[in-house]
Amino acid sequence: MAGVFNGDGLVELAQRVARPVHLVARERDGALGLSERPRPAAVGVVPAMYPEWLGDRSFGEAHGVRFPYVAGEMAYGIAGVEMVEAMAREEMLAFFGAAGLGLARLDRDLERLRTGLAGRRNWGVNLIHQPHDPAMENEVAAHLLRAGVPKISVSAFMDITPAVVRCSASGLRADAAGRIFRRTALFAKVSRPETAELFLSPPPVELLRRLVNDGELTEDEGRLAARTPVADDITVEADSGGHTDGRPLVAVLPAVLALARRKSPGVRVGAAGGLGDPAAVAAAFALGAAYVVTGSVNQMSVEAAISDEAKAMLAQAGVADVAMAPAADMFELGAKVQVLRRGTRFAARAARLHQLYVAHPSLESIPKGTLQALEREVFGASLDDVWKLTEEYWSQRAPAEVTRAHADPKHRMALTFRWYLGSAAAWAVDGAPDRRIDYQLWCGPAAGAFNTWVAGSFLADPGRRSVTQIARNLLQGAAVLTRVHQLRTLGVRLPAEVFDFRPRPLA
Repeated sequence: MAGVFNGDGLVELAQRVARPVHLVARERDGALGLSERPRPAAVGVVPAMYPEWLGDRSFGEAHGVRFPYVAGEMAYGIAGVEMVEAMAREEMLAFFGAAGLGLARLDRDLERLRTGLAGRRNWGVNLIHQPHDPAMENEVAAHLLRAGVPKISVSAFMDITPAVVRCSASGLRADAAGRIFRRTALFAKVSRPETAELFLSPPPVELLRRLVNDGELTEDEGRLAARTPVADDITVEADSGGHTDGRPLVAVLPAVLALARRKSPGVRVGAAGGLGDPAAVAAAFALGAAYVVTGSVNQMSVEAAISDEAKAMLAQAGVADVAMAPAADMFELGAKVQVLRRGTRFAARAARLHQLYVAHPSLESIPKGTLQALEREVFGASLDDVWKLTEEYWSQRAPAEVTRAHADPKHRMALTFRWYLGSAAAWAVDGAPDRRIDYQLWCGPAAGAFNTWVAGSFLADPGRRSVTQIARNLLQGAAVLTRVHQLRTLGVRLPAEVFDFRPRPLA
């Protein structure tokens, strides 16, 4: 047989990416087909394509992983110890979601990770920007450094802070040839070129000098940091769950890639946001991403530390079942996060609270009927009881916030409203049955794309959605689509079904 030109045989050869495939020309009309072996009519060969070959090969070498794939941090420990360990043992990388956790819980989980992954360096922890609580931001950074966390992913930063520089510069050293080595690899999530430029550059000289003078960095670390970009890897976050500017990946990723090539060619640039099926992952690599980071899809994995009720809600999501809502940690700034809309009223209720915050100087200035409606429909408790809980929380975490609230009625209103936003995330994690309608579930359109893709496959079963099977299938599918698009570009006429990679158990 000279070659295969249509039907299931053509689909099978096109999708069998681990082997090269030969292009053959049909004698009667010159149409191109495929052959498993060289033929007299062969006009070329397309080499094998492996998931490991997607992206930048230096990513695997630098981070001790096999695949250019990261399971991103999800706050409140949703991306928890089990998820990070599972990914590390499959030669992939995951970041523990430390945002929103107290220091005692963080220390316990750090110890579990250090013990369970002893000898491995392919794991990390998130450091999130806390503009209203820089002391806590610095304290978290100190705990990560003391624990010897090998990789730190910083997110939601709009500027370079002392905590970021400590994570980036602590442990820097140079060899006899002057090559600089890091003790801690730093990833930075960005969604704007101007923010990316901050991480592609060395830290501000004044900030380095202050950290050296304060004893937070040694003289050698400060000197080396002045010659070194803040980050090793820049993750461009597009339309994602959680904090997002909602920019399309096809616009922002090429802009940051061009900036990195001009400013710091050694820094790798990865992609995040909207990556819920193989087509999206393949597109990210085609745009030039060195690696990909997933988030929303991993909340539905068996390892995700979130309630079964929440996972069931996410499993029903379509690509349009998301909405923007005020962010609890940046409520006063008006920052927003993307959350699940279907099955929950959180987004609408949180937006209502922010509208009231903007329109009124204090709780007392809000009409009584509106306050009563909030107590009944949103808080499920009296405002006095909500403030008691809020005051107790901040008294333990940051007493200055309580002092300020007593002097500033507007701030007291903000903290009271933030109680609902923070509690809504905790209710989803815990699976509070009486607050299901208020669950805050960080979620982007990727969740809907994933649900559509896995329908009817083994990954439709919640009990088989391991984070590593999700990763392996997304990568394998991306490799298949990369090969298929190569074949189409070369002129092979392919049936529609060749573009549909179905999930399958992968070893």
